[in-house]
Parts: sequence; structure tokens; C-alpha cells
Amino acid sequence: MTPEIRKKLYFEMLRIRMIEQKIAEVYPEQEMRCPVHLCIGQEAVAAGVCANLKVEDQVVSAHRSHAHYLAKGGDLKRMLGELYGKVSGCAHGKGGSMHLIDLNAGLLAAVPIVGSTIPIGVGAAWGMVMKQLPHLVVVFFGDGSIEEGVFHESLNFAALKKLPVLFLCENNFYSVYSPLEVRQPAGREIFEIARAHGIESHQGDGNDVEEVYSMTAHAVEKIRQGKGPMFLEFKTFRWLEHCGPFWDDELGYRKENELQNWRERCPVKLHENKLRSEGLLNEHDMVPMVNQITEEINEAFHSAKTSPLPPPEMLWTHVYDESLPTE
Repeated sequence: MTPEIRKKLYFEMLRIRMIEQKIAEVYPEQEMRCPVHLCIGQEAVAAGVCANLKVEDQVVSAHRSHAHYLAKGGDLKRMLGELYGKVSGCAHGKGGSMHLIDLNAGLLAAVPIVGSTIPIGVGAAWGMVMKQLPHLVVVFFGDGSIEEGVFHESLNFAALKKLPVLFLCENNFYSVYSPLEVRQPAGREIFEIARAHGIESHQGDGNDVEEVYSMTAHAVEKIRQGKGPMFLEFKTFRWLEHCGPFWDDELGYRKENELQNWRERCPVKLHENKLRSEGLLNEHDMVPMVNQITEEINEAFHSAKTSPLPPPEMLWTHVYDESLPTE
């Protein structure tokens, strides 16, 4: 891995972290009238995976989608416009945080129904095959999605048809407030369930962005060679509440010191420390990097706040694909 890629991975994680921290800061102003599911603590997966993708490759995300959108090349002004419900948003202000879409960036959809993104991604991959396109689809989902029946149906079909799809499980151990141990038998590993469907599957450290990048590069190369679907599980941890901008560890649903232990393995800080120790990053690099991101954030929030709301006549637009023939 080149120094340029390693520094780019750091920049992407820092950018995602700073953007989500700003969203958490201003969300209580009540101007964003949609739920937000922040991924602070999980930045390494989005950055490491999407750094291996081409613009033409497609991504399907779920309700914790900001990082996937940004890492895939989505426009921050359009993302924040969507969170503020403005016409400048990537779904013209009609979807909110949980329904991001940007075909120019390859973000096919973000859908918050647990597990529902998996068949959508498989269908998109099947479409790639039928159209003889040389691209692939990445489906991001959490550990809760594997408990939906459609997960197994989708993996079976993808394996049967050798579809160009990468199943990407971000295992943060909790489905809202329910830990894995009350949902799965002891000792069962998620990636081994996927392996039972005949799909090559691996498990990695989701807080080590270089490991995420390398494992994804291996998987993407195999998929592009026509060897069928791959499955990657990355263990990581969300820091804030399931839905909203606040800390919620006082609720006691997580083990004692569990959050603190994961915060000590902050993916952004881990990679920063590694780059600093190898002389690839210093304060001289950091200052312009932070200034660039801060300026981008300020401009995007100003754009979102000052953009108009969608007019009433837009209510019935974008319901169906208007480019398709009606007869």
C-alpha cells in the first residue's frame, strides 16, 4: 500500500468524523426534521472499502449511511441538503438521512428497513450480469440483518448465479439495544454463516483501516475476475446512541467499559498514530487538512440552511422512473 493511499484513507476517515460531529452538534437545533443514525467510531469500514471501488461500481446502504455516501464520492452539500429537507438534497429533500441516493456517485440507495438492502444489491448485481457490465455491487448491512430470512435467500441466489456482489457486514454487536448474545447461539461467527452458503468469507478488524482496505482489495479483485460473490465481516463499534446525536451509555445496555475500550481503539486515532510514528504525518500536514475539511463543512451547512424547501408540486415527482416508457 502506497503512502498516498494510506494518507488518503486517513483524510477520508477524518472528514467523515468531522462531518458527523458537526451534524451531532447542530442536530438539537431542530432544523433537521429527520432521524439521524451516526456512524462515529465506524469510519474505517466505509473509507477502507470504498477506496477500492470505481465510480461505476454501486453501493447499497442502510440507515447508518452517511459514511458510505461520503466515502463513495457523494457530494456533501447534497447530503446535508437532504438532511435539512431542502430541494438541493440528493433526493430533493423528500427522503432525509435514511434515504440517500446519488447515482452519479454510485450510491444506488440507502434503505432503513433491516435486511432489505441485501436483495436490492443482489438484484443490482444480477442486472450487471444481464447487461454484461464489468462492475460490482457492495451491500453494506449490520449484524442485525443476518437474522432476516431474506439474507439467506439473497446469499443463496448470489452464490448460485456467481453474481458480482460483495456482502459487507459491519458487526457492531448491537441491534438497537440487543447484543449478539441474546440473538445468536454462543460461538457462532457471522462470516461462517455466509461460508455455509458456498461463499468465500472472511472476518477482520473494522477499526484497522489498512486491514479493511487490504481485505476488500482481495475480495474486489476476485469478484472482478468473475469468481462470484464474496462476504466480509468487520467488527467495529458505534459510539453514540442508535438513533440521534447523543451519548446513551447511561442506559446500561452495553457491558461495563465496553464503549471506553472501543474508544481507546478509535479508528481515526489508531491510523493517525501509525502514520505519525512512520513519519508520514505531522502537524504541518494536519493543519491544512483540518482547515480544508472545516471550510467544506461550513459551506455545505450554509448551502443546506439557505436552500429552499421543495415546492408542493414536487410531491408527485420522482415516484417512478420517469425515463421509462409509459406504454
